[in-house]
Amino acid sequence: MKQYSEDFLRQLDVHELLPQQEPFVMIGNLTSFDEVKTVTETTISADNIFVDDGRFSASGLIENVAQTCAARIGFVNKYILGNGIQIGVIGAVRKLVINSLPAVGQAITTTVEIVSEVFGMTLAKATVTSEGEELLTTEIKISVREG
Repeated sequence: MKQYSEDFLRQLDVHELLPQQEPFVMIGNLTSFDEVKTVTETTISADNIFVDDGRFSASGLIENVAQTCAARIGFVNKYILGNGIQIGVIGAVRKLVINSLPAVGQAITTTVEIVSEVFGMTLAKATVTSEGEELLTTEIKISVREG
């Protein structure tokens, strides 16, 4: 598989990779992509719909993980296969551990590692970190609608 530089990935508009649009975009930049691992970075803004009392909610963190998966799928479709955006649906969230909720202004890094992909289903392990602290770990299953 072709290697993509961080500079190339950072300059991409994530809106072109996701079916979601504002105000429901929960990722900032795609920073790393390979066959197994995808990484995004996001700074939590005060106007984010998942911010409550100055903190990004658990639902926001889960959506951030799901959108990191969606950015991966969107990148594969657009830059590797030459296809359009596909709609994905969260099929399951398992082994969810949330250690801390990030504050407004805090930058988070989300790493998704693919465990398996079969029949339009993707199983991934995800970690969200900030400043060296592990905020969230989970397994997520995403179903992608064909067509």
